[in-house]
Parts: sequence; C-alpha cells; structure tokens
Amino acid sequence: MKTVAKKKPCVETRNAMETGDENKLCKLYFERILKMINGLIYGFFVASIFFPILATAEGNRPTFPLRFLSPELATKAVIAALEDCTKRGYKVSAAVVGRDGNLAAFLRNPLSGPHTVKVAQRKAYSSATFQAPTSQMKTRTDLSFAPGILLIVGGVPISVGGHFYGGVAVAGAEPEIDEQCAQTGVDAIKETLEFAN
Repeated sequence: MKTVAKKKPCVETRNAMETGDENKLCKLYFERILKMINGLIYGFFVASIFFPILATAEGNRPTFPLRFLSPELATKAVIAALEDCTKRGYKVSAAVVGRDGNLAAFLRNPLSGPHTVKVAQRKAYSSATFQAPTSQMKTRTDLSFAPGILLIVGGVPISVGGHFYGGVAVAGAEPEIDEQCAQTGVDAIKETLEFAN
C-alpha cells in the first residue's frame, strides 16, 4: 500500500487556483471559515466561563453603577438652602452640582450680589470634586491653583447611605452661615435618598 502524504492547505489552495478548480477552492475557503468560527465560539465559551471567575477573584467588576440626583431633588436642595438663608436675613445664591461637577440646579435671590452666582457654583464644584466640605479644604494652599476650585467655606458634599451624589453650596452670607444653609439643602433631600436604596 502506498501512503499518500496529506497536502498542506496553502499548497492545496495554490493548486486549486492554478487549475481553476472552483469547487475545490470554495471547499477550502469554507473549511477555513468553519475553523475560524469554531475557534471564535470556543474562545467566547472559555471567556464566558473564566472571565466572571477572574473578575470575582480579583474583586473587580467590569462595570459599576453610579447614582445621580434627579432634577427635582437638586431643585429641592437649592430651594431649601436659599429659604434657610433668607429666613436668617441673607440674600444668597445656591447651587447644586452632580457627582461629575456639572451644574444640576441653581437659584439666586434677585437682591444677592452678582459675584454670588459663580462663587456658589465653584464652592459646590470644589465640594463635589473632593467629596468633602470646603471648610475642611480652606487651609489647602496646594489646591489654590487647581482649575475651578474655590477654597472658601460654604460647600458641602451630598453623600447619603454610602452613595455620593454631588455638592451643594451657598454664597452671599457669612461663610459659616453659607455652610449651614448648604447643609440644610442636603438635609432636605437626605430622607428621600436614604429610601432610594
């Protein structure tokens, strides 16, 4: 018996192309495509089994959920903060920024100074950026040149039930009063956020 060596795929393809055997050529391409598809299916199968195991073993998840304030809650916070300062006899502006630092709600007493608009927003941004009250950052001179950061008392973070949502700030009263009014804004929405879990 004569043993016939199996031809390599490249040689078979070249021979089929030279002889013009379209059936043989199609068959060879089809076999290659099937091998690639089988390899992909096997790869996805292995990945689907081992990826969750690896992610869990490392303690990392491929995605994680974020929480953002609704426009209604952000508005409720600025209204509460502004009303608290108004009752104390101050004309202020109040701002809420989301966890990403973008303005979520803003309210200004028409008689407050024009500077309070940007000051309130920058205090809220600073508080949200560092997830801390601005009163804790006022001595951090290393942050004085950071873009958008304002190291003046009056901004507080919105952090409820282990979740961070953003920052609230007030400008126009004495700095300590600004912070108390901003905290009133957080307190106005705290219960709603606690029950959102």
